[in-house]
Amino acid sequence: MLLSGHEMTIPFEAAACLETVRMVAPLVTDPGEVRAAIFLGRGGDCASADFSSLSVLRVPILAVTLDPEGVPAGPATPPAPGTWAEYIVSSLDAPGLRGRFFAHLVDCAGGVEIAVGRNLPVLRETVAAKLTRDAANNALKVSLASAVVDHIPLVGLVLGAFASAGDMVAITGIQVMLMVHIEAAYGRDPDLGRTWQLLPIIGGGFGWRTLARELVGFVPVAGIAIKGAIAYAGTIVVGEGVTFFYEHGDYMTKGQASALYERTKADALRVARDILGRLRKKPGS
Repeated sequence: MLLSGHEMTIPFEAAACLETVRMVAPLVTDPGEVRAAIFLGRGGDCASADFSSLSVLRVPILAVTLDPEGVPAGPATPPAPGTWAEYIVSSLDAPGLRGRFFAHLVDCAGGVEIAVGRNLPVLRETVAAKLTRDAANNALKVSLASAVVDHIPLVGLVLGAFASAGDMVAITGIQVMLMVHIEAAYGRDPDLGRTWQLLPIIGGGFGWRTLARELVGFVPVAGIAIKGAIAYAGTIVVGEGVTFFYEHGDYMTKGQASALYERTKADALRVARDILGRLRKKPGS
């Protein structure tokens, strides 16, 4: 299932991403090349399983329990290296695993997500979501740093214009790189011409300017908070828009864009309120 989705035959480098091992010591797998171990079982198998032979790899062990009659469940975060956590699923297919299991498996592959997407197509949408989330957080940090400079007396007067121009360039760069990374995760080699095809997503698609104005209206006095929220939400729009394009081969419809607009606005307001709460929090409290 993890190797499904390739157009023709499964490439050697894709098959090399996975290795089947027996839970007996010693394992011959090089621990330095392992990012996660997946244990497959049925209801009750985890209770009697000896995970010690896998624990020596010092990687998260994702124990998938197949229970067609059970309620899908899993931990809120991936297990720590050398420990295991159970994921109850109703079926061993993409819909059954797309929840926390896929998300945590991709989280375990931090730093090599793009390679995971290229080689395991079934994980591409999850990889794109992680790349988008990471890029949005980076855009948020850049925006907050610039906004803080703007609010420092004298420093903001002298450097504010440069900081504002700089963060715009930096955030746009983050968004363009996000587009390239998602493109690579979907098996495409970098192509500037194809990237230009997606630039409308950055240039104000999906009612982005309207969203920015609306957010300012919600938080009119919190310049730092709203600036960070707009940078975060704008990057989410870019990532989700590009992912949709590669998943479906076309841009979003008006209705789909409206749904993304509302969801992103809610996320941005949450981010803004969180930032505002921290700004209002007294030092040492």
